[in-house]
Amino acid sequence: MTDENPFAPPTPRAAVPPPKEPSAPATRSDADVPAPGAPAAGAEGEHGQAQGTAQLPARPAERPTEQLLATVPLPSPAAPDEAGPADAATPHPEGSHPDAPHPAPSPRTRRGRLGARSVAAVVLLGLVAGAGGGVAAYGLLDAQDSARPADAALPEPAAGATHVDRPEGSVAAIAAAALPSVVSIEVRAEQGVATGSGMILKAEGYILTNNHVVAEAASGADVTVTFADGHEQPAELVGTTPDYDLAVIRVDETGLTPLVLGDSDDVVVGDSVLAVGSPLGLEATVTTGIVSALHRPVKAGEAAEAAFIDAIQTDAAINPGNSGGPLVNTAGEVIGINSAIAQGPGTAAATGNIGLGFAIPSNQARHTAEQLIETGTATFPVIGVLLDPTYQGEGVQVSEEPQQGTPAVTPGGPADQAGVKPGDVILAIDGRPVSVADELIVAIRAKAPGDPVTLQVRSGGDERELRVVLEERSSGQ
Repeated sequence: MTDENPFAPPTPRAAVPPPKEPSAPATRSDADVPAPGAPAAGAEGEHGQAQGTAQLPARPAERPTEQLLATVPLPSPAAPDEAGPADAATPHPEGSHPDAPHPAPSPRTRRGRLGARSVAAVVLLGLVAGAGGGVAAYGLLDAQDSARPADAALPEPAAGATHVDRPEGSVAAIAAAALPSVVSIEVRAEQGVATGSGMILKAEGYILTNNHVVAEAASGADVTVTFADGHEQPAELVGTTPDYDLAVIRVDETGLTPLVLGDSDDVVVGDSVLAVGSPLGLEATVTTGIVSALHRPVKAGEAAEAAFIDAIQTDAAINPGNSGGPLVNTAGEVIGINSAIAQGPGTAAATGNIGLGFAIPSNQARHTAEQLIETGTATFPVIGVLLDPTYQGEGVQVSEEPQQGTPAVTPGGPADQAGVKPGDVILAIDGRPVSVADELIVAIRAKAPGDPVTLQVRSGGDERELRVVLEERSSGQ
């Protein structure tokens, strides 16, 4: 047995090879692929029966079907009359061993007979494979279908079962009432575009906002107001005051729905509030929180035009663009005008909400807005002293020396008339302790010109209380 076909039966050397016939042209199946049962090349010669079809083994039942089907070469074409019943079985020659090979028929007859069987085997294989593939395919589809729900429709809520109760005073009800009266403001100047918020103050087209939102309008910048329903109107500047960071603009439209300015003196820490505006250009945005502190001294804006605000502090989210929008209580009344947000140490500019926002109290906003509508300017109270920003210690110290030609205590002013001297330390105003200059200024700005205040003053080692009547000064002076 040779290495070429390990499945071929052994051939006794005494066997006589069949007579050679003229060689036929080699084909891929006849010349190159030995099949199970074919005599070894060494037994039949290099170009002997190898060019015919593979000889079936003497005992087909001993050959696995898979091996037979896998190694049967493609049949060569044969004439219809080359195969017959006589070719199906050939008796052993007399005297030969039962395991010896049969006398080889002619190559034509072997090709024709085995070609037919090969076709049958290939057809059978194709049918089996086709049937198996079809069964497998249908089985896979059935498995997939069984994994799918019979009905893909998702459950629907029962009619009226998910009704949301939004009673008067709920956040949704307050927002629904406030949003139509809040506007978005855009100011286009040579330096760029500024955006902010505002609230309708009067039905005749008056709108309240922050001074820093529309400050460029004083230099001729265009102001455009966008209302809650999406329509736009150009606006003109009515009046502004950097001292309180408030401004009033007007559109040529009537029949607007104003918001009501409530009493900010009634506000207490813990009150629920809503901030309404256009943060980051996102119009008609509502955020909620509480009043987290009162009387926060806030200095906003550039040093030359700094606003000193006796602010309401809130944790309602306030971001750039909320400026000028209302801070609303649960009664739907405006208790503050959102104006500033806190920034972390070392931050050059406020970048976003960190839970500390500040609003101008509504009582201050009402007083200033009325002045701006009536006269175009606003006034603020003063006591007539210069404060020493370098002082370290309890209270706030009046400067000991004039600053840039201005006397430490204005001659004839409210403080001078009350007996305040250069170098005196102011410890409290109306019983409210002060420790930095901004606190004293904010406490005075929260009053109105002509209001009396009581100062606790220390001169040397002596402390005394002085009554001071606040004097009026106009913005820009």
